[in-house]
Amino acid sequence: MSDIVFFGQPEAGSPRPFSAATVAGGLVFVSGHSAPHDPARGIHRGATPAEEVHNALGRVAEILAEAGSSLDRVVQMTMLITDPADYAACNAAYVTHFPGGLPARHTARFGVPTEARVAFSCIALAGAAS
Repeated sequence: MSDIVFFGQPEAGSPRPFSAATVAGGLVFVSGHSAPHDPARGIHRGATPAEEVHNALGRVAEILAEAGSSLDRVVQMTMLITDPADYAACNAAYVTHFPGGLPARHTARFGVPTEARVAFSCIALAGAAS
């Protein structure tokens, strides 16, 4: 049995050559994710930075749940933003997702071939809260 479990493995030849998350050593490591966006299916990131934060953290929460964890088990979060002018709006939306306490966090600017304004990666405790 492997000491590492991979979730959301990419298809062969995918332009995203990484797993959605891995579980190892009692921790869940979630790769960077922006809000889902698929206009052909009626899925849009959000019209504002706050909506993008909500939708991106919703996606992170789904991945954590698949890996057997949750947002309330996050110990470290990385917030990636494209425009520092969105920082305050992103923070205001972000804090609403952590009513039990804010995990450690750092923020960095990012630029990838996407129009996302914000993305998140995190490290969480594996398993349900005790």
